[in-house]
Amino acid sequence: MLIAGYVVTGCGYQFSVEGAGPMISGGTPLTAQGPPVRVAMHTFKNQSFEPTLEFKYTQYVRRALQAGGIAEITEDERGADFILNGAILSVTLPSLAFSQTQTQESRVQVTVAVTVKDQTKGKVRWTHASTGTAEFFVGATPTDGTSGGLQFNRVLQDRALEQAGQLVAQDIADRFLTAREQGKFERVPQPEPKKTKKATQEQSEEENPNALPTDQSPLPPPALP
Repeated sequence: MLIAGYVVTGCGYQFSVEGAGPMISGGTPLTAQGPPVRVAMHTFKNQSFEPTLEFKYTQYVRRALQAGGIAEITEDERGADFILNGAILSVTLPSLAFSQTQTQESRVQVTVAVTVKDQTKGKVRWTHASTGTAEFFVGATPTDGTSGGLQFNRVLQDRALEQAGQLVAQDIADRFLTAREQGKFERVPQPEPKKTKKATQEQSEEENPNALPTDQSPLPPPALP
């Protein structure tokens, strides 16, 4: 299984603590050719210890797939060709820089896996796992005796989680588009059911109502006197 990793350096990087969190920019968004793939997508499973993270990450992936016409997302499986299931596998926070009394710089690292199945037969068409990372500075520790600093650190950590999630979502969308261009999401035409002899005869009668039934022969000409 392919793991894609992204690293955002923390040197001189500052987070804004207002709004929905930092947005990732850079590079031209990929645009799909042709109609989008119809995908049913539900809320990801969260196997980490970060509560409610699955709702944000599901929305990030949803928006990334819809951007550029890569996929048409629906929650009704009956109107979709494929079903995308996802899970947050892990969230870790290793320390990058620290002193004798506190951590000064930390990193969040998240791993998300997705699977796309055929809606009718349940066959797995595509799987991918992506790892995203983002770094943040730590400004306070319990030894400071202040709750405000700890709360601010938590806000920075949450913003780093959002940034890592957006990186993961963009990677999933890019890989999904690549898989689509490789034909992994092409619909296999269903064979038409074989027609019975009776059905064939009824169709022929509808197309040519003046024709004699196939099981009847024309009457012989009258005998001459």
